[in-house]
Amino acid sequence: MRSQNVTLPEARLYIDGKLRGASSGKTYDNIGPWTGEVVGQAADASAADVDEAIAAARRAFDSTDWPVNREYRFELMKKYRDLLKANRDKLVQIARVEVGSAIGAAARAQIDGALNGADGLLECFPQVTWEEDRGLRNEYGFDTKRLVVHEAVGVVAAITPWNVPLYVNIGKVVAALLAGCTVVLKPAPDTPLMGSIMGELAAEAGFPPGVFNVVTSADPAMAGEMLTRDPRVDLVSFTGSTAVGKRIMENAAPTLKRVFLELGGKSAYIVLDDSPNFPMVVMGSMVVFHAGQGCAYPTRLLVPRSRYEEAVKALEMAYAGFSSKWGLYDEPTCIMGPVISKRQLERVMSYIEIGQKEGARLIAGGKARPDKGGGFFVEPTCFVDANNSMRIAQEEIFGPVLVVIPYEDDEDAIRIANDSIYGLGGAVFGSTPRALAMVKRIRAGALSVNGGMSITGDLPFGGYKQSGMGREWGREGIEEFLETKAIGIRAS
Repeated sequence: MRSQNVTLPEARLYIDGKLRGASSGKTYDNIGPWTGEVVGQAADASAADVDEAIAAARRAFDSTDWPVNREYRFELMKKYRDLLKANRDKLVQIARVEVGSAIGAAARAQIDGALNGADGLLECFPQVTWEEDRGLRNEYGFDTKRLVVHEAVGVVAAITPWNVPLYVNIGKVVAALLAGCTVVLKPAPDTPLMGSIMGELAAEAGFPPGVFNVVTSADPAMAGEMLTRDPRVDLVSFTGSTAVGKRIMENAAPTLKRVFLELGGKSAYIVLDDSPNFPMVVMGSMVVFHAGQGCAYPTRLLVPRSRYEEAVKALEMAYAGFSSKWGLYDEPTCIMGPVISKRQLERVMSYIEIGQKEGARLIAGGKARPDKGGGFFVEPTCFVDANNSMRIAQEEIFGPVLVVIPYEDDEDAIRIANDSIYGLGGAVFGSTPRALAMVKRIRAGALSVNGGMSITGDLPFGGYKQSGMGREWGREGIEEFLETKAIGIRAS
């Protein structure tokens, strides 16, 4: 089935236990990245709809037993996870049509990664400590029995991006609900249905009214501004750009909300001179999976100057071999489709122009490809002869663009990797003791050694520096949504 023949169902709001349209009746066009054409409609929430969602979440937290009934939450979230898995094919279709994901990427990171992540959170839930006995202590002449309890923060605003929407939605929503919080989810305007379907499945699972709410809006800022400023919201969990993350911190400051941010990245992929299968490892650095639209995606390739020409030749071969293998809607092995939107295409193309002006050399790609269809296609692109001071090496492009930088020795590679405002992910390939010693000195939150998986549902994920604060996924991801309370009971 071709993407231009697919019409997606309407993305509806889910507020206070009800699936419905916007109160104004307004909808907006859901644009498909493969075609640039309308593939569906989404409810265009008004400020009144957002206000109702916040009020519902506040009421559910304050006046029901949701925050304290852990066993009930756990069983309901397992049922919800099972419903997500039962709808896997539908979710894959949404990822393909709405997100623009190629089949190979849709079935892997987009959907199975999200479903596996839900499993990981449920596995971690029993590890959370809810109450600790800190024993007796004698102060001021009498004994006090002390308890430390951990309880839900309150109402959570979950604001999510368009690149891997189900994965990020689950990481925030499932963790917050397991913690006992209530949630208002605001998906990105470009991917409303992947948020809306979570509301549909919550209704099917029998969620209590107000515990989980979804608001979609064409306006990229209105709902987010309301959620981040409203005193009824206790915590904001945001994944997206660093610039928007700074805005959210400003908005949250007057009410001193807790803010959890997972932001941009410019991760390094370091290949050491003793890496086995050096050419193949270098080839594996191509930025092509989901058109490079991943915050932790390593987009700076650091190779030893002593083997630099060998690395460049390996990349030329790899990109030439990949030139006909991307942008294929019906090909099950395809992992690269279009970028999300015209706006994103223009952003990526502007950085390619910047890289050329800065003096980096293109060895592959560099062009938009309207011949691939009416959507938003950019060739897999590789710059060599770059240095780390260039904008293409410092700024997040969020497209299929790799920047190759030579280094002198291990110390130089570490220096280059850390010479960034970001610190989200990264990878080192080489003899394991040497590579492990290097990753321990790289200032980033998720590091891979020789291809090991450092991003899974049971491990904490988040960044250093301007890549954010707080951790998502794993036990730590649930604990982000908890407060800590000390209790003293006079014993004598």
